[in-house]
Amino acid sequence: MAELLDKVYDPHRIEAEWYQFWEAHGLFTARADGAKPPYCIVIPPPNITGSLHMGHALNNT
Repeated sequence: MAELLDKVYDPHRIEAEWYQFWEAHGLFTARADGAKPPYCIVIPPPNITGSLHMGHALNNT
C-alpha cells in the first residue's frame, strides 16, 4: 500500500532536507566565468494602471 500523506505540512522538516542538499551541491554560490559575455535581463516596471501583488514577485524573481 502506498504511504499516506501527512495531514499537516511540516515546512521545517522538508525544507531542512532540501537546504542541506542545496548547500552540499554549492547551489548558493555564483560562478563568474570571464570567458562568457555578461548579460542583463530587463524586467519592466509594473503597469501604472495596477497595483503590485504576489504575482509580480513570483514572476520576476
